[in-house]
Order: sequence, then C-alpha cells, then structure tokens
Amino acid sequence: METSKTMEEPDVGILCYISQLPGFRGILKQRYADFIVNEVDTDGNVVQLTCLEPPPQMVEETKECEVKVSDEKMSESKSYEAEIELFRSLAGDSDAEKLESLISQVDSRTGNEDSASHIVLSPDSDKAHRTAVHNFFKQNFKFLVTDTTDGPDASSKCIRVRLDSGGHKNNGRNSKKRKERGEKPFDSRGSSNWPEHLGKFLRFHLYKENKDTQEALGIIGKMLGIQSKSFGFAGTKDKRAVSTQRVTVFKQQASRLAALNDRLIGIKVGNFCHVKEGLLLGKLLGNRFTVTLRGVIADSEDTIKAAADSLGRHGFINYFGLQRFGTGSVPTHLIGAALLRGEWKTAVSMILDPREGERDVIRNAREYYKESNDIEGTLRQLPRHLVAERAVLQCLKKCPGDYLQALKAIPRTLRMMYVHGYQSYLWNHAASERVQKYGFDQVFPGDLVYCKGDDTEKETVGVNSECNDDNSDDTYDCSHLDETSGTDRPESKNTLVKVVTAEDMSTGNYTVDDVVLPMPGSRVIFPTNEIAKVYHDLAKKDAINLTESVHSVKEFSITSMTGSYRRVFQKPLDFEWELLAYNDSNKPLAETDLDKISKP
Repeated sequence: METSKTMEEPDVGILCYISQLPGFRGILKQRYADFIVNEVDTDGNVVQLTCLEPPPQMVEETKECEVKVSDEKMSESKSYEAEIELFRSLAGDSDAEKLESLISQVDSRTGNEDSASHIVLSPDSDKAHRTAVHNFFKQNFKFLVTDTTDGPDASSKCIRVRLDSGGHKNNGRNSKKRKERGEKPFDSRGSSNWPEHLGKFLRFHLYKENKDTQEALGIIGKMLGIQSKSFGFAGTKDKRAVSTQRVTVFKQQASRLAALNDRLIGIKVGNFCHVKEGLLLGKLLGNRFTVTLRGVIADSEDTIKAAADSLGRHGFINYFGLQRFGTGSVPTHLIGAALLRGEWKTAVSMILDPREGERDVIRNAREYYKESNDIEGTLRQLPRHLVAERAVLQCLKKCPGDYLQALKAIPRTLRMMYVHGYQSYLWNHAASERVQKYGFDQVFPGDLVYCKGDDTEKETVGVNSECNDDNSDDTYDCSHLDETSGTDRPESKNTLVKVVTAEDMSTGNYTVDDVVLPMPGSRVIFPTNEIAKVYHDLAKKDAINLTESVHSVKEFSITSMTGSYRRVFQKPLDFEWELLAYNDSNKPLAETDLDKISKP
C-alpha cells in the first residue's frame, strides 16, 4: 500500500458502480457550502440550527445556579494566611508569593476550575526538600495537587502546583467514581452546585463551516476553558462541508455558550436544552445530505435525469467514503494496519511525519520535528486542531520512547478511527468483490443476511454488534466511528445474521437489499462463499491475522473487537433532485441553516 501520493477511491476498494448507465461528470464540493449535512437523531428528527439564544427559562435557571454558587463561595471562603506563612519558611518568599497568587485565583474562580492556572516553584535539586514540599501540600492544601517536572538544567527539578481536577471533593482523575463511569462522557468541570431539577448535560446544536468536528469543539473548549474530551457527540462530520449536529457538555450554562457566537468564526451554537445523559458515538439514525454538483457535463439532460432517477430507485453500493480514510497522503487504514501489527513506533511516525497537500504551517511544523526532534518547538508551531499529533508529542515529552503510551494519549474516539479505517478498507474490497462476482440483482448461497420472521428463532449464528457491548470491558466496537457517508439504519442489538441457503433461494424470503458483509471482529461470521477469501487474503498481504493477535493491547486488536455488519446496498430515503442553471460560480445554490435563520 503506497503512502507517497494522495489517496484515490480505488486505493481503498471503491471499484464498482451499481448502475450501467453512462452517467455524467460534475464537481463535488467546489464550495464547502455545496455539501450540507444535517444529523438525523435516533427518533428520526433532522437536526437543524433554528435559534442562537437560550430559552428565557434556561437563563433564569442558570442565574439561580450562579447565585447559589456565589453564596456558597462566600460561606466557604477561608483565609490561608497561616498556611502560606508556614510555606514561606519552607520554600522562601518567591514561592510563597506564587502560592498566594494561585490561592487568590482559586477563590475568585466562577464555577470553572480551569480559570485557575498553575504555578511552578523554583528549581530544587534537593530530593528530600522536594518530598517535604509535596507532603506540605498534601497536609495543608488538599484541593491542590503537585507533581515534579524537569528544571532548567539537568541537575534540577521543579514542583508544579495546580488545582485538583476533582476540586475539594477529591473526585479526581483516578477516583472510584471515574472508574465506575467507564467510557461514559463526564467531566468534573462546571458547577458543583447544579440544580437537581436540571439535567447535568447541556445539549446544543453545533453548526460549522469548513471545519471538522474535533477542530470546532477544540475552539469552543478553549474559549470555555475546558478540554475537547468534555464534549460528547454521536459522530464526526465532513470538514469541507456545512454541517449541523448535536453535542453535549457536562454542567455548562447555555448563556456561556451563546455568548461565544459573536466571537466564533464559521461556527455557531444554539438550540440549547438540558438533558440527563451525554451523547455517545453512534447515537444517531444517520445524516441528511443536500449536495450540489457544479459544472455538470453530460450528453444531454435526459442522461442526467436517467442517472438521478436510477439512484433514487436502485440506490448505491454502501462503500465507506474517502473521509473514513482521511484525504491526505497517509490514510488512517495504513496507521491502523501498523497498530494491528503492534508496530507502535511506525504508527507514531506515520501520524507525525510530513504529508503532501497540507498547509505550509502544518508541513513546516512536521518537517521541523522530523529534522530536529524538538518536541517543545514543534508544539509551539503545530496548530491546536491537530489533536492526535499534539497528544502524541505531549506524551513523548513526558515519556520519551514510550510510543504505545503516546498512541493511547490520543482521545479514544480519534485513535479508534485508525483500526476502524482498516476494517473499512477490508469491507470496501469485499463489497466490490461481491458486486463483481454476483452482481446486484439477487442473493446467492453463502451470502449473509439479517434474519427475518421464523429464521430469527431458528438461527443463532452471528450477532450484529452495531451497538456497544455493555457487558464486556474487553471488547471494543467502533462501528459507529463514522463520517458522514451513509450508514445502516440502527438494527436491534440482538439482530441475528444467517447464511443464505438453497432453501432460502427457493422460498424467495430474502432479496439483495438484505445482504450484509462483516466488519471483522470476534463476534461476526464471514460469508461461506468466495467473498470471505478477500478479507483474509488482503489481511495476509499486510501481515495481519484476523483470528489471532500478535500483541496484548486489546483496543488495537481485531480479535478484541466485537465487529459489526453493514448492508452492501442502500437506497436513499426522501430522495429528490433538481437541475439548476447558474452564472456565478460563487453564488450559493442551497440554503444552510444559518442562511435560514438570518433572513429578516
């Protein structure tokens, strides 16, 4: 698999068309507003941005919350003058003044613990003295935590002091409550005096233009003083597009987010409400697309009409699109293959190395690191929206040479995209082989289908694991780490899959619309016809075994993933199209959500 050129569709197994019509040519995404994506929630509602301000009732409720927080702060305020003087005798005037300043910040923070920064004490080469300082904070400032960092020279160390992420209640990063939560979205930031009648999560609609989901949330998080991982969402959306999706954040006030709208560029937030649970990946029905193809070239308008009508009637092959694999010269599935082989250093290099087609500021930062290995200097140059790259570098700064730990520092939703990219790569090739060998008109013996009727009672093979497996901590299901390409309508968690038999062929119970192919994992079965060979042959070329793992890191092992099934053929719902003439290539031809609410 080549990494030196920009990826094209055949590179990831997209090889076939469902229609034999001549078709036509056009330009997709000439403008990012030519590709509009609206999430569809689990109830079938199209998510739209219709209001930028919080409802009056929410404003009043959050005002009450602010008053309660303020009152409690007044009642809980404490003078730490005696403790600071003790610290002065231990560490000196300079460090005592730093501590006094930090305490002042903590006392004045307004429900957001990130508004209090941290301090770094003077360099100290005496380990016994550093131990005494650590113990002093444990005894006298239980809401502060300390750790040791490198000093200005090789022989010295510094102590860093910061606010405990769990605040006064000691619900910090490794607390029992956090472990009990597992992977559920939660963040200790936000008011600890949240009104009981309000849901603890603020849900809002995120509207973004020409930005990917992680980048947009990173910008909002920075403005709010919280980390990107504080947000929950159901799926990532295209970067070169205008998209609207639901997002949740823990214990934040709608008024704070709404106030950002005047400062945000290419991003808007609105449609606020409080809910009891945060969003998880996969909690969506799909996406609604409004696609504009410009510069259309065809033999005639009849050719265009025939192709569009065919799409509505017959649908399309349900390939994973290029966004699943990234559009740069280092596709996600190549990184995923390295992870499956246990090649941690190789995977890190692929994430950090220079790539074709990136902006100068990014390319320069990557080249600087490759030439100098200067992590600090690279982090200063690297844009903040490159979440994976920054996470890897920050971990390598703390743990030089620990490439596996650096990979695990990438937010889970992002790092799982790599292995899932490889699963998608195999699926695409298998789908192409299915179409090439058996066509798209009927089922064949050995195909896999979702069970219907009486077969649901008879068959016990194969479970559709498109929903997360809540009963096992050792299995991972990343079937929902999806971009905006079409995904299956969610099936029941226990939907069974069966192999088509000769009897099924004679009864006609199943049609080609029922055919599925597996995303490899420990709880799926493969077709019993020739299509199964595609999976194993491709994996073997990449030195990967789909039934055995060469390492013990479960999240980077297909054998520790449940796997899932995906329909091979899909038909669009509520499909409509029209042919437009235009003179100005810069003129938008479809209305975005922001266009609609900006009308007088």
